[in-house]
Amino acid sequence: MAETILEVKDLVKHYPLTQGVLFKKQVGAVKAVDGVSFQLDKGETLGIVGESGCGKSTLAKVLMNLERATAGQVLFKGEDISRLSGAALKSVRRNIQMVFQDPYTSLNPRMTVGDIIGEPFEIHPEVAPKGDRRKAVQDLLDVVGLNPEYINRYPHQFSGGQRQRIGIARGLALKPEIIICDEPVSALDVSVQAQVINLLEQLQGEFDLSYMFIAHDLSIVRHISDRVGVMYLGKIVEIGTDEQIYENATHPYTQALLSAVPVPDPAARESRERIILSGDIPSPANPPSGCRFRTRCWKAEERCAEEIPLLAIPTTLEGPAAHDSACHFAEVRESAAA
Repeated sequence: MAETILEVKDLVKHYPLTQGVLFKKQVGAVKAVDGVSFQLDKGETLGIVGESGCGKSTLAKVLMNLERATAGQVLFKGEDISRLSGAALKSVRRNIQMVFQDPYTSLNPRMTVGDIIGEPFEIHPEVAPKGDRRKAVQDLLDVVGLNPEYINRYPHQFSGGQRQRIGIARGLALKPEIIICDEPVSALDVSVQAQVINLLEQLQGEFDLSYMFIAHDLSIVRHISDRVGVMYLGKIVEIGTDEQIYENATHPYTQALLSAVPVPDPAARESRERIILSGDIPSPANPPSGCRFRTRCWKAEERCAEEIPLLAIPTTLEGPAAHDSACHFAEVRESAAA
């Protein structure tokens, strides 16, 4: 049985909306993350997908404690780390690192590559004593496929793909157990994306890493993920193995996303039905009652406005209980697997 290394329970992150200048009064809240639950097993890659603004990056920041959770729990090896601070938080952060989306802004242009990668050693000197740090940084550069002699160069002297490799090296510096990848290839060319994805898979096997891989490109997520969670307006609406999600999606939103994925086979592309969603994404400050997707869903009925659908095993599907879908009318759509 797989060991669960990270468990998230009913995680909430709301940003208050206020009125007034001198005497501010809260009049509402932006519900960026609103009751998210999942688990991450050791050595596993969990993909998180969804449209822009669905809460993916906010979720990552809350898991890293860069943003304080409004409610809920983040359990790392059974310990709730969502309320930690000071030395206790510093100790946990060594085990959970992050690779950011934009390799051009996530690296300090005034620091050399050696200083950037070696900076975590200043905070955690027990990982690499002062006399060993240059060698440790050079080893990390070699591990991510860069010349160790580049240690004295600056970020502007590298391409986007090389900068992201530097970001990955920095994430590896403290020998973490979990790396959260927040759209790490979205700013890169397609050919470079493949190289970075292959590097991440190689490092996962070499260092026994667990990944949470956030992206909006479903093709990339399928390539790297063991399981996939689909987010919409602050909630996970469907979760399952990559095969369950991509071949037997049961939530209408997931089916709509999959229908937009490019297909290389012309015959399959012509026969596939494209699902066009109507309307705009509702505001997270005022989400719809009941099912949040109902305002854009072709299956919506009166029940959808009154009852909040919870993640539950679809009765129309046979198979592992790990495949859950938050829809009152969850079912496999023939064209979703095309």
